[in-house]
Formats: sequence, C-alpha cells, structure tokens
Amino acid sequence: MSLISRAFAPAAAHDVAGMAVGLLQDPRRPGKRDILARVRPDAGGTPPRLPNGPTGLGTSAVRIPVPARPTPPTVPTIPAASAPLPPLPRLPSGPTGLGTSANRPLRTPSEPSKPSAAQDGPVIYCPPAVRDDPALGAEVNERLVEWAEECGIYPGQLDRVRSCDFGRLIMLAHPDSDDPDVLLAAAKCALSEWSVDDHYVDGEVEEARHDLLGQRLAIAHSVIDQAHLPLRYAPELEEVVRKDPVAVALRSGLDNLGKYATTTQVRRLRHELAIMFVAYGQEAVWHTTGQTPPVWEFLMHRHENSFVPCIVLTDVVGGYELPADEFADVRVRRALTMAGTASVIVNDLYSMGKEDPTDLSLPRVIAAEENCSLEEAVERSVLVHDELMHTYETEAAALAATGSPQLGRFLAGVWNWVGGSREWHASSARYHQN
Repeated sequence: MSLISRAFAPAAAHDVAGMAVGLLQDPRRPGKRDILARVRPDAGGTPPRLPNGPTGLGTSAVRIPVPARPTPPTVPTIPAASAPLPPLPRLPSGPTGLGTSANRPLRTPSEPSKPSAAQDGPVIYCPPAVRDDPALGAEVNERLVEWAEECGIYPGQLDRVRSCDFGRLIMLAHPDSDDPDVLLAAAKCALSEWSVDDHYVDGEVEEARHDLLGQRLAIAHSVIDQAHLPLRYAPELEEVVRKDPVAVALRSGLDNLGKYATTTQVRRLRHELAIMFVAYGQEAVWHTTGQTPPVWEFLMHRHENSFVPCIVLTDVVGGYELPADEFADVRVRRALTMAGTASVIVNDLYSMGKEDPTDLSLPRVIAAEENCSLEEAVERSVLVHDELMHTYETEAAALAATGSPQLGRFLAGVWNWVGGSREWHASSARYHQN
C-alpha cells in the first residue's frame, strides 16, 4: 500500500492495531538528538572509528572491507567563488522559523525518557524531531495541495491529501530550512513520487493495471530522464505525457527543484527514482502472482522502495552540496540506504493499525515465513528497524570524523529526517480519523 492508502484504509480494532498505535505514539525517543556530538571539535575524547563490520542483531556474517589503518579521504576543495560552508550547526533546542513563538520543543536534550507501566514492550529506536513549527508546515501543506490540483493528481481526493498533512512531514523532516519555498520544492518531489504508487501500483486513484505497469513506468520515466526522440515522433510522446497527471507532476516537481538544486543534485534524485521504479515492477509481480515474498526479498525491496528519494534532498534543503565523490562512496551509500530502509519499516509498522490483510509489510511477511503471531512479527520488525538505526548511528559518526564538513552536515540531516518522519507517523491524521 502507498503512503496515502495506508493513511485512509479502514481502522482496525484488533490487538495488533493497538500495539502499532502504542509503538508509534510512545513518547520515548531513545535516539541521540545530536548524532555527531562525539565528532565535533569541541566535544573532546577520541572520535569514533568505522567498525570492520556492521553492528547489531544478526550481523555476524556481514562485513565491510575497511583498511586496518584508514587514511582520511581528501577533502574536496570548495571553489574560491563559493562562500565556505559554516561549521556543522548545533541542533536548536526548540522550534525555529515561521510561527514558532507559541511552540515548545518536542523534547529538550536533557529530558530523559520516562517509560510508564503500560510501556513495557519494544521501543522504536529513533531520535526526537528537532523542531515542530505548525504554521510553517500548514503553509507548505496548503501550497502543496494547490499544486496537486494544478497537476491533476488525486482528482476528487484533495481533501484527503490535505488531511495527510505532508507539509508537516516535510517541515519535521527538514529542519535545516524555514523557507517555505524550499520546503515546498521538496514536498512537490515527494508527492509526485508517491502519486506513481497511488495511480499505477496501488490503485488508490485509478484502477491499477499491473499488466501494463512496465509500460506506464517507462513512459513516466521519459520525463525523469528526458527522452529525446526524432522530430517526427517526439510530439506523440509529448501528447501522452501531457495527458498523464503523474508524468505532469514528476516533470513539474523536478523542474521546480532545479531552482534550488545543482544539476548534480537533481541528477541524484532522477537516479533514485529509477531505482524505485524497478521496485514497483517487483511489487507488481507479487500482486499478479499472489506471492508473499520471503523476508530477505522484501527487505531488498524496501532497500529499493524506501524514503531515500526524499532523504537525498537533505543538502538541497540545507542550502549546500555534498561532494559527489563522498555521496558516491560505498560506505556513505550503505549508511544512507539503511536509514531509508529503517524509515520505511516505520511506515510498515504504521500500516498495522489498519484493517487490510492484503497489505504487504515487514511484519506480515515475517509472520508468514516464521509462522509466528503478528504481535511477535511486529516485535521482530522493531528489532530489524533498531539494528539498522544503531548501525547508521555508529557508521555515520565514524564517516563524519574523517569526511568533509558537508558530509557531516548531510549525515546529521539524514538522522534528523528519520526522526522527523517518525514524529509525523506518530501524529498524522492517520490515528485521528475513522
């Protein structure tokens, strides 16, 4: 199921639904607010080093090839014409930006988690959101809905889109900026990406034709990586594209992003969308054949179909650029995709509060493969999520210790994105409707 269909599926009343709601609304946020505290120049102590292998549950057979005596990578030179990046920012202790005067921070750095007697189950390992600015989120959300109407996606469902409050999600996930135009650019890209699922795969907006999915994705991809046909045939493709609101939204979102992002940053997003389209094709096979994939395959799918396309805009929203060689580094890629998978597992847990047994999610495939109850499968899914988060936390700190200032900012921004997304899942209209 897509993000929107998960939000509006009928509410469930079984015990697993209550467990899922409890997990997401649990006020505890055990993750560090500032993931790079140990690697800042004024923090003292020895910076962390990248482990020879991943850490956490079930990692004994996995290793990263890291030299015994790692040599710090060459820090890319910032062109003289560019202003140097500021030092890694300290995370604010409270909300910033438009309309924050009446707000309070979700949790102060020194505030301990206080589990209650009713909170004795698993806890999602995730940091708190850095800021909550409802007015800023509302402005982005309203402008996003207006744009969706202009593009033609979600016809007749704009009130549902509005109530999902994706503007709030982007505001929470990208605390590096309080500029509504920049946040709106990220929101447009996100909603256009999700509309592919809702229109083509999930059937939330129109009938899903899984037998035609490959064809539809290929045509949509022609605007992500612009197809250049001979003059005789180009108008025919353009006519098809202009009649498809999904293609219109994808083109509009990417064109608008170009106002704030470099060509390299836009190209990154185009690449991530191509990976996501491959995963949609895999999902269509499951639909048409009635397969329930094994856990390993589902997790591979989540590696490809996650929130990574949203997260890669972290530096765009922050107003800087992560050097291309660092973005492409296999260790950075590993950390980034682990965070993306962890964030989409939260969305899988979110779905367990809805009554839809046909929705494939990590708990459901674990329950099917391991022949356990859904309650047990939810607990095991939390362990998988937490392993990914702990590994990201360890490896991101080690990478930041030897990388450029931009890399440190980016890795801290990814951590903030995951925390903001988790906060949105806990407080969206999803648990306040039906």
